[in-house]
Amino acid sequence: MNKTTRTLPPPGPRARFSSAFGRRFLLTVDTEEEFDWDGPFTRDRHGLRHVPRLRNFQEFCEAKGVVPSYLIDWPIANSTVAKDILGGAVARGTAEVGIQLHPWVNPPFEEDVDAHNSYAGNLSPDLERAKFLTLRNAIAENFGANPQLYRAGRYGFGSATTDLLREAGVGVDTSFRPLFDYRKGHGPDYADYPLEPFWLDGEMSVLELPLTTVYWGMLRRQGRLLYPLLSRLPRMRGLAANLGLLERIPLTPEGTTVDDAIRALDMAIDDGLPLIVLSFHSPSLALGHTPYVETDDDLDALYDWFRAVFAYLDRHGIRPTTVAEIMQSVVV
Repeated sequence: MNKTTRTLPPPGPRARFSSAFGRRFLLTVDTEEEFDWDGPFTRDRHGLRHVPRLRNFQEFCEAKGVVPSYLIDWPIANSTVAKDILGGAVARGTAEVGIQLHPWVNPPFEEDVDAHNSYAGNLSPDLERAKFLTLRNAIAENFGANPQLYRAGRYGFGSATTDLLREAGVGVDTSFRPLFDYRKGHGPDYADYPLEPFWLDGEMSVLELPLTTVYWGMLRRQGRLLYPLLSRLPRMRGLAANLGLLERIPLTPEGTTVDDAIRALDMAIDDGLPLIVLSFHSPSLALGHTPYVETDDDLDALYDWFRAVFAYLDRHGIRPTTVAEIMQSVVV
């Protein structure tokens, strides 16, 4: 198979929302199997032991008035435990389900299993489409919902993905991770994409909701120019952060402290972002499945992170939203 890394589409027009929408945040969960983050990709060496913990997290979110968007991949889509937990929440309107494509565990299995092909956008358009539709149909059947949100696993959007989403009637994507460049691992380069929601096509049929990452520090306005240079010198990057000059902060509890998240929120608020997109991986809801949650204290810290972030957003009048509400509020 051709190992070409496919190019991304350029950003289309910035999205506009109705005045009643205000400023909102969306909580997305990469709802996926457990696997060895440091090992090779495999078709079968994964687990679902953390899935019962989704019930705890869903109850936590419901108590906070937050509707999570669970981006479900193939092993989760076929888990009866996940169906029992999330299907009820979707029926109640207290959760949404979307699509997350991990090609290496998602049929049909025609490609080699390797790092290049772990990005769905690097596959042939026909194979990407076949995997996507197989997953979309399984989610619709097992969870009783027509998913309208997509995230390519490993943020692996490709040159044919917009057309695929349009043809499948999926109106919203959240694969783009601005300020990150994954080309060293055969992935896409999102470094220069906007933080604000934008359209992926001139027809305004597929809306992009980028994951929120910001630059913080005295040089943050020059971050898109300077940070790639600092990335070549890890010690300089750390020094720049410690001196308050420049730091990249993604809004996720995985690797970002509460204090750092608050600093990042201040920047997002100062920049006037209409939508803040939070994210994390569902295996972090149990111990030992991701590098971020290895002890009970780590798990407590994850929940404390969400408590603090939700409270800070609320104090600034930034309310939670849903994909359904976003689609109703965007001005076409």
